[in-house]
Amino acid sequence: MMSTFKPSEDHSVTFTGWASTGTPNLKPWGYHPRPLGPKDVEIEISHCGICGTDIHCITGAFGALPEPEIVGHEIVGKIVAAGAEFQNRIGEHVGVGAVVDACGDCKDCTARNEQLCSKKSFIFNDTFKDGHGGKTYGGFADRVRVHGDFVYKIPENISLAEAAPLLCAGVTTFAPLIQHQAGPGKSIGVIGIGGLGHMAIQWAAAMKCDEVVAISSSDSKREESKKLGATKFIDSKNPEDMKAAAQSMDIILCTSFAKDADWAALLNLVANNGKMVLLGLPEAPLSIEAGAFVFRQVSMVGSLIGGKKMTGDMLDFAAKHNIRPWIETMPMSDCNAAVKHVMEGRPRYRVVMETGAAVRA
Repeated sequence: MMSTFKPSEDHSVTFTGWASTGTPNLKPWGYHPRPLGPKDVEIEISHCGICGTDIHCITGAFGALPEPEIVGHEIVGKIVAAGAEFQNRIGEHVGVGAVVDACGDCKDCTARNEQLCSKKSFIFNDTFKDGHGGKTYGGFADRVRVHGDFVYKIPENISLAEAAPLLCAGVTTFAPLIQHQAGPGKSIGVIGIGGLGHMAIQWAAAMKCDEVVAISSSDSKREESKKLGATKFIDSKNPEDMKAAAQSMDIILCTSFAKDADWAALLNLVANNGKMVLLGLPEAPLSIEAGAFVFRQVSMVGSLIGGKKMTGDMLDFAAKHNIRPWIETMPMSDCNAAVKHVMEGRPRYRVVMETGAAVRA
């Protein structure tokens, strides 16, 4: 099946990928990318991670996607073609995250928060807003075209497979720790030890925080958390553990939670004047008494991935401190098996799909 003709499509080439069809079962599909503009690069994809957001989009948890739609926003590959402004980058191994364009001039862009720009473009289920048109498609594919300003050179000491999850899970957990000044003298908690949480523990440990507390409902994560750098483990199902840890953490990153999560109990782990940073997206509205915030000057804030500089800083930090995601690799040709593996909660802790280009990388 091919997309219908549109003036913003380059009909001289066809990219192929695995597209959503309204069910978790993805199907092969081809599309024409937008014409290669002066600021665009074309990337031959070698690796793409599978994020929980991809799963939510595929299953319709965030609303129905138009059909067909290619997801995937933890993309790594090699630049094989480029517009006039990025010819010197052909041959580079690069990564692409969730945001692939922004206006560059607004208050958020000048503050290096391009991910908050009202004219930003996401890597899939979106359109480019630069006046040249074109729909965006993600990394469950053989190639992708995006703006060169939003691709990041992969440090040489990070493998391409390990680099993929850094483009989302990595920067999503790194950014709030930087923004809220994690480091010596701070106690950091991480709720949920999974694809995001296992990265957050490593960052906090490398930032030399006084305490790095892993908080999980699965006691099986206890030993793995210590290997990642946690100094303490709390079983969130154990009332004694929760009582002993009350009001003890300056910053808590909330990366995952049960559908019936006791938000008041989780917020009670935050120290006076501390912050709960919400990284995961609850599917239902939160219900918390206002007094939980007012009487202890506690705040709950959100954090969305990171801007261009933050992403570059994160990659440099990972390279310098030898921080890597724990990954399992699977062939992209078995995309549906890989998605099923993630949906069943089996990975420790991230699945990265490899294309045929991975062999040549």
